[in-house]
Amino acid sequence: MTKQVQDIYRKDETSFDYIYEENSTIELKDNKGLVRCNIYRPKGPSGATYPVLVTYGPYGKDIHYSQFHAESYKDVDEEHHSPHSAWETPDPGFWTRNGYAVVRADELGLGQSPGILDTMSGNTSRAFFDVIEWAARQLWSSGKVGLLGISYYAGSQWRVAALRPKGLACIVPWEGMSDYYRDRCRHGGILSNSFIEFWWNRQVITNQYGRPGRAARNWGPDTIEGDLSPGELQQNCRDQTVDNTEASFMDDEYYASREYNMQDIQVPFLSVANWGGILLHLRGNVEGFINAGSQLKYLRFVTGRHDLPFYTKEGVEMQKSFLDAFLKGEDNAGWSTGKAPKVGLVLRKGDIGYNNAESEELYPKRFETDWPIPDTKYTKFYLTSDRKWIGTGPCPKTEHRTQVSYNALGNLKAQHLVQFTTSAFTSEVEFTGHVMAHLNISASKNSRSSKSGPSDIDLFLTIRHLDSKGKEILYTGTVGDPVPITKGWLRASLRMVNEQSPRSKPWYPHREYLSTEEAPIVPGEVYPVDIEIWPTNIVVQCGEKLVFEVSSGDTQGAGLFEHTSAADRSEKKLQGINSIEFGPGLENWVLMPLIPPRK
Repeated sequence: MTKQVQDIYRKDETSFDYIYEENSTIELKDNKGLVRCNIYRPKGPSGATYPVLVTYGPYGKDIHYSQFHAESYKDVDEEHHSPHSAWETPDPGFWTRNGYAVVRADELGLGQSPGILDTMSGNTSRAFFDVIEWAARQLWSSGKVGLLGISYYAGSQWRVAALRPKGLACIVPWEGMSDYYRDRCRHGGILSNSFIEFWWNRQVITNQYGRPGRAARNWGPDTIEGDLSPGELQQNCRDQTVDNTEASFMDDEYYASREYNMQDIQVPFLSVANWGGILLHLRGNVEGFINAGSQLKYLRFVTGRHDLPFYTKEGVEMQKSFLDAFLKGEDNAGWSTGKAPKVGLVLRKGDIGYNNAESEELYPKRFETDWPIPDTKYTKFYLTSDRKWIGTGPCPKTEHRTQVSYNALGNLKAQHLVQFTTSAFTSEVEFTGHVMAHLNISASKNSRSSKSGPSDIDLFLTIRHLDSKGKEILYTGTVGDPVPITKGWLRASLRMVNEQSPRSKPWYPHREYLSTEEAPIVPGEVYPVDIEIWPTNIVVQCGEKLVFEVSSGDTQGAGLFEHTSAADRSEKKLQGINSIEFGPGLENWVLMPLIPPRK
């Protein structure tokens, strides 16, 4: 250590509209170390108690939102601007005014919490467990704790809720993965490396406990006990960019140690998914709703940039209504009795542009009784060798074998793809729910293939929306970027589906992604595969068309979430010609969730 600081804890009862306590220390159970947190409490009468909102994450409890992401902070409603606003977390100014205490803790190995930096690990979830139980025991606490936060601060909620800490009364995971492997790290088994690298290098490692120069970079205060040496920093860190590259399968220690049983989640929850989060902020909230064991669970969908709907008047009113029900016993909406609608939809209808919050307010909204929507008519839209996508009638008969082919190893700069297009719709049609594709695929050599030819195929699927003039209608992605309707992926060597799993459905092929199931392809052989495409909503109007796209790499809409790792997508393994096979007995189709017209 380069210095010692004696006065770690600080309490301020006069400078803010709330009581502020900095660097309160939480001793973890079984001598597992400590976590430091900041506490924000209403200025109430002596002895008053309050329900507690807890966040626990990597981004620094002391880094102000305006420092972490200045442009985003400018767009947040002024009601959620306070001296201690922080990225993706509830604003203490707003919530203390509304009768809540807020505890914001630095995750192990980050900010002011010493220890091993190992995000989303079992150890850090168990530390979160201790933080929740500590908050429930404090004299100023009512004994009831709720969790509320975006993205990482949502993903961690699922895991800790499965541990069932005492005092945890409800959670609100807002746009956050529930499945570390499938939602975030390996889409269909393919490494989503570019986001992991961006996230790790900009938002996480920069905040490691003991890292020098944080204050000089305006990235929160320096570590209170002083800097660590480069060797100590490395020893105290599990680098996600390395671990996710080296681990490929769900039974690898790295991924297996992060698994948990969603059925163990029993606490009431409100899960909020974003239709535009087609590479991170969507699937996990839907899967969490379907698979968690809670009796009282609700699912809501939003649109827009992932950082803003959380702070809108409508979003905050929904959060507060839900939290009040379970933390204060004030329930005017029926959350605690199951009378509130289980599912709330935003219907993406019309070309209103993207990254325009005001325009997106015009989207219609509707409630449903469950998810998937009970009267969904799963309908096969067939692909043809002349690149049509047919939405009515039986599968077209083909007497002769033929192929639709494209080069492997595409990327955003050199896209290799084929597209299948519907005829113009003659009436308005809504698709809301899960999508699945069934393809017959093969691979062969090209001039750049290895001597033995390709041993795998990476499939990248996209559904696009065209207006009546053929112009693509684009939607708002995670960071305000333009995205298509939805996407899906599959590494063909991991094609095995566990049909015995209770999670497997006719509309969802559940895979375990185990090393024991890996089965490389043989050039020239035909493989029928079912591919999960992330759930979606779209209202197609008269004259508009849909496009189904199959590519060998990322295409428009990938944004921050590219799959470009040379180690994961090697030329030796993948280089060749990929084909979709047509002919007798070879049906290719996309299962679409058709919603009957509402009265």
